[in-house]
Amino acid sequence: MYQRFRSFFLLAGLFLLSACTSAGITVANAPVPFFEGTIERDIVFDEESKQTLDIYIPDRATEERLPVVIFFYGGRWTNGEKGDFAFVGTTLAEQGFVVVIPDYRKYPDVRFPAFVEDGANAVGWVHKNIGDYRGKSETLFLSGHSSGAHIASLLIVDERYLEDGTISAIKGFAGLAGPYSFTPEAEDVKIIFGPPSQYPQMQATTFVDGSEPPILLLYGRDDEIVAPYNLERLRRKIEEKGGQVQAKYYSDVGHIEIIGAMSWIWRYKAPVVDDLALFFRENSDN
Repeated sequence: MYQRFRSFFLLAGLFLLSACTSAGITVANAPVPFFEGTIERDIVFDEESKQTLDIYIPDRATEERLPVVIFFYGGRWTNGEKGDFAFVGTTLAEQGFVVVIPDYRKYPDVRFPAFVEDGANAVGWVHKNIGDYRGKSETLFLSGHSSGAHIASLLIVDERYLEDGTISAIKGFAGLAGPYSFTPEAEDVKIIFGPPSQYPQMQATTFVDGSEPPILLLYGRDDEIVAPYNLERLRRKIEEKGGQVQAKYYSDVGHIEIIGAMSWIWRYKAPVVDDLALFFRENSDN
């Protein structure tokens, strides 16, 4: 009886994730209240814009400081909020990391590069303050999905956004299905990033020089939202410049499923959690 009930609940969750975003997020976040750790919510990292972040701290010996993962969620630069991705915070924290999920301003309230500047402010705050939350301030990783991966990639490659001391603390970047090298086609996205003369400033490939920390690029082969050339162009540019990059493709995984694979519902779809955790651990002592 239990197995049949569990199977029914799992299938229902899969349907909700694919058919209804808000309901799917609710299902994905169902285990969050049972997280064995501490969640510090709504910490202001930018007094001027009043943007906030959440911190997920796993239960460990109080004297132990852990590597820090700063995760930027996706939403087409127009929607989403940090609480929707609590499942990402708890999942990575359970792997032994302090996880930070910031909010950032979005269109139509702002246009590029305001949301990237918000990301920079969040990373700067984490670098200065994460020691108060048992994180290693000199072992930071950036990560993100979709437009969040785009924001994080610009923070990694474009030195104008972060201070030198913060840049040196970043040990790697892991991007999930990020649009790193696209040219806007939708009318609202043209407004977000325009005029066209500014497009190179929002493409990560413009700024790669090979000095970036190690980079992991993850992509689902069934992605119909972000084209694969985004990953390939960035990968080739990093390789041409002598940088460190890994690229992994997952079969039968789409744009939503790759982030869904970090939830309890779709974990079986792809080893996203394992691949991220391994990448962060391998580079924690670099």
